[in-house]
Amino acid sequence: MFRPQAIAVLPPMASQYDSAREDIQEVLSGSLNKTANIEHVVSPENVTDIFQASKEAFDALVFYFSRLEMTGQSDKDSAVKLGKALNVDSFLVVRVNSWEYMRKEGDNVGRVGLSLRLVDATTGTTVWKARHERSSSYMFYRPNLKDVAKELAAEMIKAMPPQAKQ
Repeated sequence: MFRPQAIAVLPPMASQYDSAREDIQEVLSGSLNKTANIEHVVSPENVTDIFQASKEAFDALVFYFSRLEMTGQSDKDSAVKLGKALNVDSFLVVRVNSWEYMRKEGDNVGRVGLSLRLVDATTGTTVWKARHERSSSYMFYRPNLKDVAKELAAEMIKAMPPQAKQ
């Protein structure tokens, strides 16, 4: 059974919702700290610092993302390099699928959608992946999308192995 001891949330993959990147990384790290059964969650600041300080780590990240985009598969070698650079045995790959206010069936809604992929950084294997969306309807006051994201992240991480703390 996959029981990671340390995890890092990678910077979200590029999408049309790049403005949400920092918020999502922070929300997911916070949710992992609260609900996941993992001893150590590397902070988003430390993840950023590592990629800024090490060209090798940054190149592994770029290669990992490009291989994932092209093939849909986790690349073992770059996953292992990422794990070593971040000093973790697992990492979370994130894509923001939606982060917007819109009209849906006549209602105003704030919508957040995420794709998550848990990768074993010792083997490069994708252990778990999920895609989910949450909407919050409103009349006059827009919901804070970060709050919608917190609810969504908590729900998704509860389903992620190892199972959440009870």
